Amino acid sequence: MAQPEGLRFSKSHEWVRVEGDTATVGITQHAADELGDIALVLPPEVGRVLKAGEPFGEIESLKAVSDLYAPVGGTVAAVNDALPDAPERVNDDPYGDGWIIKIRMSDPAELSALLDAAAYDALIGEA
Repeated sequence: MAQPEGLRFSKSHEWVRVEGDTATVGITQHAADELGDIALVLPPEVGRVLKAGEPFGEIESLKAVSDLYAPVGGTVAAVNDALPDAPERVNDDPYGDGWIIKIRMSDPAELSALLDAAAYDALIGEA
């Protein structure tokens, strides 16, 4: 499955959509498919300062509990308040309604360390 263009991807299967100095973050369709039915998403508190690569929360499915990693550093500006009542949105629409957090980036240059769609496809064996 080809990834949506215009996004950046981490090797830990998070995606980033940048608008100004804000990065919207979620997990990829590949990660959602591997996890199976998502039962719980535990995001960080708004205002928490994150460093790129550090865990910021957890996602639980019937198969596994996995850490979520910040693809870029900055301050958590928003969390998806719909996910506590509807965690299945991550499975149904991971690149849309299933977003997890928004980060006000402290260093947009960190985006250069992330993968583009073609490189992510190669990472997961879809190229």
